[in-house]
Amino acid sequence: LTTTRPMKTIIYEQVGAVATVTLNRPEALNALSWDMNHELAELSSRLELDDSVRCVVLQGAGEHFMAGGDIKGFSTGPSDAQSRKIAFERGIAETHSIITRLKRMPKPVIASVQGAVAGFGVSLMCACDLVVAADNSYFTLAYCHIGTTPDGGATYALPRTVGTKLAMEIALLGDRFDAARALQLGLVNRVVQAAQRQEAAATLAARLAKGPTAVYGRTKKLINESHNRTLAEQLQAEQESFVASALGADFAEGIAAFVDKRKPHFVGH
Repeated sequence: LTTTRPMKTIIYEQVGAVATVTLNRPEALNALSWDMNHELAELSSRLELDDSVRCVVLQGAGEHFMAGGDIKGFSTGPSDAQSRKIAFERGIAETHSIITRLKRMPKPVIASVQGAVAGFGVSLMCACDLVVAADNSYFTLAYCHIGTTPDGGATYALPRTVGTKLAMEIALLGDRFDAARALQLGLVNRVVQAAQRQEAAATLAARLAKGPTAVYGRTKKLINESHNRTLAEQLQAEQESFVASALGADFAEGIAAFVDKRKPHFVGH
């Protein structure tokens, strides 16, 4: 079963249990416009609640993933300070709702990146659970080059991923680094040849879409919330999550498959 949904700046396709979200402004290196911001917010809200989707792939059309925000669009916005303040506050609040939903979405989200991963593109990538990167990918936080601070959770994700000193370097210098360096820093999971990127992401997504989706969602939550808990609190959360999972159909199927020495058939609920 294939489902498509027409949008102005995004291509959406669902094949079986895998939803593919393609940022579709290749002429602008998929820079985040106000229209794309709004469409991503609406789509992420739907995907979070759609039980028919068991894995999400986020990618960019053309040769690049995302080259940050639409700077040309910024230059044509309101000229007076109060109007600009209101516009940016509203826009960034909507942007941050996207990040929140990707992080809490009770199913795996894979970023499939190539070419430029810059500015908000880095933040968006970091909000995903796994990252498959083409070997031609290059990364830069870049906000400092236009005289502003990062958004999209970059200042939350980077220190937790690469450490404070390297996060400072990435944010304050805005230098470009390649896919090999991103892999070394733990920002991406796999680096593949550019021609193999989509196939590699699709293979990974198909594997995850056959997994115990509800368990994946609980595991995401445990990992994402672990930074704000004591060990005792995390152990308690693990206990509650394990028990909830053990009451589900996928646990029963997993145990039966293990005993029968066969592959499990998870329903994901």
